[in-house]
Amino acid sequence: MPMFKTPFNGYSVKFSPFYEQRLLVATSQNFGILGNGRVHVLDLSPTSPSLTPVASFDTADGVYDCAWSESHDSLLVAAVADGSVKLFDTALPPQSNPVRSLHEHTREVHSADWNPVRRDSFLTSSWDDSVKLWSLDRPSSLRTFREHSYCVYSSSWSPRHADVFASASGDCTVRVWDVRDPTSTLVLPAHDHEVLSCDWNKYDECVLATASVDKSVRVWDVRAPRAPLAQLAGHGYAVRKVKFSPHRESVLVSCSYDMTVCVWDYRAEDALLARYDHHTEFAVGVDMSVLVEGLLASTGWDEMVYVWQHGTDPRAG
Repeated sequence: MPMFKTPFNGYSVKFSPFYEQRLLVATSQNFGILGNGRVHVLDLSPTSPSLTPVASFDTADGVYDCAWSESHDSLLVAAVADGSVKLFDTALPPQSNPVRSLHEHTREVHSADWNPVRRDSFLTSSWDDSVKLWSLDRPSSLRTFREHSYCVYSSSWSPRHADVFASASGDCTVRVWDVRDPTSTLVLPAHDHEVLSCDWNKYDECVLATASVDKSVRVWDVRAPRAPLAQLAGHGYAVRKVKFSPHRESVLVSCSYDMTVCVWDYRAEDALLARYDHHTEFAVGVDMSVLVEGLLASTGWDEMVYVWQHGTDPRAG
């Protein structure tokens, strides 16, 4: 299976929505505590077990997350530790990048998510307790969402509704927002510990997954938020990221500080479908390909990026 060693510690990995062979990796020097960052654009090779570098972009501070544009196949956004949001274009030479640097957050930007419905807009979430909405044609943010009382680690657009997103925070809540409304539409006390990630189901607009420091993943119906639809226990440490499958309604994937990636079916009696233990340090980035069913990617603090088909060994060359 394809793999790639980055010079810095991996933080996030994202498959391209346009090219089935392409992915994006956000990395940070010195585990993201101090130092530079680099965004890698990598291609899967049909003939080689390694991932082929296509482009890379250096930043003066660590990169915690990245996201592909949903409207331009060469455009990407990076969430940077210095509070900036940088847009890069792989079609342009290095000296022309970044094409834009947006600096409104006052602390580290921890996540970025591009709107899959209204494809000219994206979200960023920050340790300054806020979420910001941006549009490609505006030099400043369209709106700032400030209701969380602690770091916002993750925001996720609804795959069905252009104006709806969810945000996950260290204040132990997930909030659901409609950008047309002045305040959040739902406050979900999702866990008793910090919530590090959230993601919407791609087939049911009311179902949301959350991942927490309490080692669990929970699945919620936002119409009946008193109790989760499912609680998925199997990780040994905090769950860093959760993503719903773009191909199977009840399947989701998670990665954890326990160095593993888990695949779940939250409706099954035995929910844990697979556990992959290929990383030798914290596994902090995971994604599932929209274009190739069952294709997974992960990255972690061991500086490795792996791409593999569900059911196979990520380390098998």
